[in-house]
This record gives sequence, C-alpha cells and structure tokens, in this order.
Amino acid sequence: MSEISNGMDEEKIPSTVNTLTILTFIGSGFGIISGVWSYVKSASNLAKMEEVVSKPDFEKLPDFAKKMYSPEALELYRKLDINKLPLAIINIISYLLCIYGALEMRKLKRSGFYTYCIGEILPFFGTLLFVGISFFTAGWSAYIGLGFAALFIALYAFQLKYISNL
Repeated sequence: MSEISNGMDEEKIPSTVNTLTILTFIGSGFGIISGVWSYVKSASNLAKMEEVVSKPDFEKLPDFAKKMYSPEALELYRKLDINKLPLAIINIISYLLCIYGALEMRKLKRSGFYTYCIGEILPFFGTLLFVGISFFTAGWSAYIGLGFAALFIALYAFQLKYISNL
C-alpha cells in the first residue's frame, strides 16, 4: 500500500464537488452575515431612501438616479422593512439548508443535492410571498441572485454522477 490511510473507508470526494462545497460554505457564511445585516439596517435604509426622495433637489437628479428612488422602489423598501424578520429567518434557514446539503454531498449522498436545491430556491419564494413581484421587477439584484442559484444548482447537477443514491 503506497498511500497513507487515514483510517476512513470513505470514497474520495471528487475535486469539483470539493470546490463547489467550499464555495457554498463561503457563500452561505456571507449570506448569513448579510441576512443579519439586512435585518439590522432595514429601518435606516428606509429612512435614507425617504430622506433622499424628500429633498428639494431630488428633481435635479439624473433620470437613472430618479428610477432608483422611484415611488415603487420606496414602497419596496417599506415592504422589506415591514417583513424584515420573516425574510431574515427564511434567508438564514435557506443558507443553513445549503450548508447541510453541501455537507451531505461531501459524504457523497444525493439527498444533499435536493436539500441544497431547496435552500437555494426557498428565499425567492419567501421574498415573493412577503414582498411580492415588485422585488423582481425593481432592479437587477434579484436576477443576479437567481443566476447564481441556477448556476450552482446546474454545477452540482453535473456532479451527481459522482454522488451515490444514499
């Protein structure tokens, strides 16, 4: 035996699965911190938004800036502030599901992929439920989030051939 055994009979984690799960741990950690930060800063973000809109020189802003502070955007910030607790809970639970799913996939369990997918998709449904479709029509940030979720789900799906059916 030329390799040193660590006493474990587990199969070796494929390098792509290893890389994806490490990225998932990092992204989920930042996501949890971001969820807590969004909860804490929600009221002040709304106050800043209202302050900008109420300034007399608001009409002098360029059109692209006015769109960022439109009545629809202001209403979106109000909904986000009103629903900050359920949104924070959903986001934190979602990131924990992603972490758990990644841990299971590191053990080469296919069920981890499905848990991960639920964790990736849940925040979008939660936001839709508590904020409405305006979150997805207000700007590009929701689409970036959807894009990353779809990308990682697809990357993990391509690795399912290496993950058993346990």
